[in-house]
Amino acid sequence: MTKSMALPVAPSTQREHQEKTRGSDFSELSRRIAEAGLLRRRPFYYTVRFGLVALALGGCVAAFLTLGDSWGQLFVAVALAVVFGQLGLAAHDLAHQQVFSRRRPSEAGGLLVADLLLGMSYGWWMNKHTRHHANPNHEGKDPDVSPDILVWSRRQARKARGLPRFVGKHQAALFFPLLTLEGLNLSFSSFRALKSSSVKRPALECTLLVTHFVLYFGGLFAVLSPAKALLFLAVHQGLFGIYLGSVFAPNHKGMPMIEEGTRLDFLRRQVLTSRNVRGGALVDAFMGGLNYQIEHHLFPSMPTPALARAQVITERYCAELGVPYHRTGLIASHREALRHLRSVGEPLRAPAEG
Repeated sequence: MTKSMALPVAPSTQREHQEKTRGSDFSELSRRIAEAGLLRRRPFYYTVRFGLVALALGGCVAAFLTLGDSWGQLFVAVALAVVFGQLGLAAHDLAHQQVFSRRRPSEAGGLLVADLLLGMSYGWWMNKHTRHHANPNHEGKDPDVSPDILVWSRRQARKARGLPRFVGKHQAALFFPLLTLEGLNLSFSSFRALKSSSVKRPALECTLLVTHFVLYFGGLFAVLSPAKALLFLAVHQGLFGIYLGSVFAPNHKGMPMIEEGTRLDFLRRQVLTSRNVRGGALVDAFMGGLNYQIEHHLFPSMPTPALARAQVITERYCAELGVPYHRTGLIASHREALRHLRSVGEPLRAPAEG
């Protein structure tokens, strides 16, 4: 089984065998994880982590106001892109109730960080991300692999028309340039989602989003000349999008796609479609713990600092079961993802190359 091929549909006899022999596999892993104490809350860790991010955000704002109409603001734009990336990771952890065990404080924190500080709808993203976790890399159920500008399978490539068809031919080369628009795309999608049922509090989220952009654009054009403000916007939002894409793309892109009708138990569905990224403390901080993507998908509410220990337990357990467990370096993970994008776009290039 290669990393980019779809998982086969299990015949009915295989399905019955899976249900009998694999039903308790995740339960056993869950028992080992619980016995290791890896599901308990880590309030001190999150107090320190979120406190440092808040200080960094405050520092960026202070530097912005101090520098005034200066080209030195481009350095602030770079720093603020990193801070926004960390805010996105904080919103992610809040959404998964890693920080608080109860829904209300988790939601309140998520609305504050996502809507007010980032300009992204918490309700819309939460709905989308929950569906992704339930069916990762499932063409019909995972919104993260739904065909849009990019295509994620050869089946999608053959059906692509218009702009997706053109982009799909060169999507591996265009992937990182397109990521520069991801921050703005998240904000645009957030406003568009306010009309849908995926957002339970549209009035509140609309107010928070509008407040964010009034402060953001108002601050830019009040302090900077129009040319500097637009350049600040381009640098900040472009690098923010690349940061987000660099964190999320290695997790599943290039891993097996699940076809309709495929039957997998929970443990195998999450492990086979996810990729871990190794690299030590620096990568852990850069990716906010999402480099332990397999463990995160198996235990979404597990606090970030527990993931490293959970990784050792999970990898050993998968070896016992004979379940493939994929872990690679950061550069290699991007190489695999880009190779997958180029491969699935081949049907769009075939006529020209033939």
